[in-house]
Amino acid sequence: MTHVMACIDNSQSSLAVCDYAAWASQQLNAPLTLLHVLDKEKYPASADLSGNIGLGSREHLLEELATLDAQRAKLALEQGQHMLEKARERTVISGAIAPDMKQRHGHLVESLSDLQDDIRLLVIGRVGEDSKHNAHSLGSQIEAVVRTIHRPILITTSQFKKTEKVMLAFDGSPTANKTVQMLAASPLCEGLTIHIVMVGADSQDNQSELENARSALASSGLMVQAEIRPGEVETVLHAYQAEHAIDLLVMGAYGHSRIRQFLVGSTTTTMLRTATIPVLLLR
Repeated sequence: MTHVMACIDNSQSSLAVCDYAAWASQQLNAPLTLLHVLDKEKYPASADLSGNIGLGSREHLLEELATLDAQRAKLALEQGQHMLEKARERTVISGAIAPDMKQRHGHLVESLSDLQDDIRLLVIGRVGEDSKHNAHSLGSQIEAVVRTIHRPILITTSQFKKTEKVMLAFDGSPTANKTVQMLAASPLCEGLTIHIVMVGADSQDNQSELENARSALASSGLMVQAEIRPGEVETVLHAYQAEHAIDLLVMGAYGHSRIRQFLVGSTTTTMLRTATIPVLLLR
């Protein structure tokens, strides 16, 4: 579990994925791996067309179709290799040291699952090459990746912006406290300002939980601000982000609290669609 792994494809997000992955690799002092997965449903490794044409078909037609499929798959592999080369050039310019490249043939989620033991941080674009490009589009595989890969996941927007201010969505739960501990122990946010935002009543219990979180992060040398705000979680977080020019949202993934309900089922899609900044999901 040592590498920053970045998922590269032909989407608008890939340039930003490269930039954020290079940044994370430097912050974590971790090697960077660039990954391209060729979808085996679109480009099967080998094709059996014997049942696809019907009675009376000539054998040479089947052979020609199989040859065309093989050519398409070969060209797709070459295009993927070219994308990886360009991605490596970009990450090196952005400060990454000797990034590695991997190309696999299969499904993205399965490939990531196989590589999971080597992943310290996964960086993936919010929108993939097969997704619709609009303000609230979300890649079709994002939720599956989030549910399957039990590693920190940085979901990027389509444009890179230097990260200076981080907002941690906090609710005082065990998962949220674990997220605080992970941030305190990680060099990812060194030199950045952390805003801890708790959505709820300004009660003594909440104040105590928030102060414990603030103290844990501050004791690790991080610059920390903490605030409790009432209201609906999504509305409050987006308003705070705009008000303080936040560059990165950090949330604990899964659980049953008000905040982490956003990461289960349709609310996961809602939160990621409405976020205008990268989202770092921690476990």
